[in-house]
Amino acid sequence: MKYKLGDFVRFVDEKMEGFVTRIIDEQMIGVSDEDGFEIPVLASKVTFVHGHEPAREKQNGGGETTATIHSETASESDFGKGVYLGVVNDPKAGSVVHFYLLNDTAFQLLTAMTTEKQQSYKGEYAGLTGPKSGVKIYSAQLADLQLWPAFIFHITYFTTQNSQPPAPVVFNYRFKAKDFSGAKKKLPLLNEMGWMIRLDEPEPIIDAQKLKESFFKSAAEKTEIEKPAGEVDLHIEKLRDDHWSLKASEILAIQLARFHKALDAAIVHQLPEIVFIHGAGNGTLKQELHKALGKHQKVRTFMDARKEKFGYGATKVIFK
Repeated sequence: MKYKLGDFVRFVDEKMEGFVTRIIDEQMIGVSDEDGFEIPVLASKVTFVHGHEPAREKQNGGGETTATIHSETASESDFGKGVYLGVVNDPKAGSVVHFYLLNDTAFQLLTAMTTEKQQSYKGEYAGLTGPKSGVKIYSAQLADLQLWPAFIFHITYFTTQNSQPPAPVVFNYRFKAKDFSGAKKKLPLLNEMGWMIRLDEPEPIIDAQKLKESFFKSAAEKTEIEKPAGEVDLHIEKLRDDHWSLKASEILAIQLARFHKALDAAIVHQLPEIVFIHGAGNGTLKQELHKALGKHQKVRTFMDARKEKFGYGATKVIFK
């Protein structure tokens, strides 16, 4: 299959053209016209329209699509910035989204991306991404979100400068509808609005040895960890009386601090499960909670809790 999602093609036997918006199988693709109507067609019955490509992209010598990015001169502070996966709609075929690896550090990144679906694995991308740059690594039909595979990233940092590279990153993520429910944000390095997930966030680590040692401290030096309730309400009005004067970023920080404190306490007290009430809202708090829970070593699984009571405003966590 030589065509990719977002390619602009023309029908061989008819005076029609459009964008590839679906890969049906090895022989068939779906092409959408300017009215958004998708037509199944044999790949052999269409051809590329040469000279047509979105303004934000250009092809590099290796055939990979690289974002047109204005690089900056790397400074020492750049080493601490992040690595992101940015998702943007195709400028012409809006039902198609493109995934960009965004390197907002002064390191070079050696990245391998694999997809996994029903224990079937496929290598999708491998390459080197320079500092302050990005590369398009994958495309998908947004309407097929429920059918998307899981994304697995292995990222290694490299620099010739005198700076210690971070530990390699292994990131495993399966997209859900909630990831696209929030408002789009200006993506770093790309002059585009879209959705973004950080790939290099440190995993929360519970030091089991320190927790164990804390049980053997004397009463005078031992700090008692209060056993949390079975349901922990994270609504800001339950946590702070002056919530009306707080900024959105401050509110989120307070809610996440309460979440992590209750989560750690539940682990110390060996609770089998706990429910966090976060509300529906714009989904930001829920997304942050699920991101942390998905990488937590002590969490077996998590799910929406008691939809008849909370709707989609609470998450139940089950521990190992």
